[in-house]
Amino acid sequence: MAPKFLAEALQKVPQTTHPNLIIGFNYADDAGVYKISDDMALVQTVDFFPPIVDDPYQFGLIAAANALSDVYAMGGKPLTALNIVAFPANLPASVLTDILRGGSEKVEEAGAVIVGGHSISDRELKYGIAISGIVDPKKVVTNVGAQEGDQLYLTKPLGIGLITTGIKRNIVSEELTELVINLMAELNRKPAELMVKYHATAATDVTGYGLLGHTFELADGSRKTIRLFSDRLPLLPDALKLAEAGMIPGSFSQPTVYGK
Repeated sequence: MAPKFLAEALQKVPQTTHPNLIIGFNYADDAGVYKISDDMALVQTVDFFPPIVDDPYQFGLIAAANALSDVYAMGGKPLTALNIVAFPANLPASVLTDILRGGSEKVEEAGAVIVGGHSISDRELKYGIAISGIVDPKKVVTNVGAQEGDQLYLTKPLGIGLITTGIKRNIVSEELTELVINLMAELNRKPAELMVKYHATAATDVTGYGLLGHTFELADGSRKTIRLFSDRLPLLPDALKLAEAGMIPGSFSQPTVYGK
């Protein structure tokens, strides 16, 4: 959903408060965090969406990596996963098998396990995963901790949203499609481990709202100004060309303002 619409919908929803709730939905963070003990907290997130590639197996890989990334962005370690499926009656069971196989393999690569899930019949195919993980409460990395003098590090090049929109409209080469699919399916596990090791002050998973949208949320939550230098941003091939051609994802709109 567009951030402005979602913000309006959530505006009058009571925010849950609890002494053990470290991160709720009062900020635009990637996952919720609930303290279990002095040295352990539960990290939870859920994400699902329609296919962004044609191959069901690759779609499963990408959807799982996307959900897992929310836990990694908090400095957490994923443990368990629940599949979420909306499946049309006119598609063969083999399509669902391939999607679930891709998701399962990516979850296993992350060192977590699939423990079940839920499915419904729907007119449009959708798939995703709910992830539960753990993190040290003292080492949680949020998107509200940026400090003056910090430098912003990107773990993947930019332009995936533009290219996947172009893929849907059949104007992207096979080579670029393969490159982007591999990038989307790549876990952020190692960057997350390095982030925790070297005490990152803030982090966020750059997905549906693009670099500017997520950077705005990080800056707004941290009460800081973030300066981006366009000539230093790592771009995927043809990203600017596709932007000029209007391949703009629907979620690229004004981000939600939290904490006001």
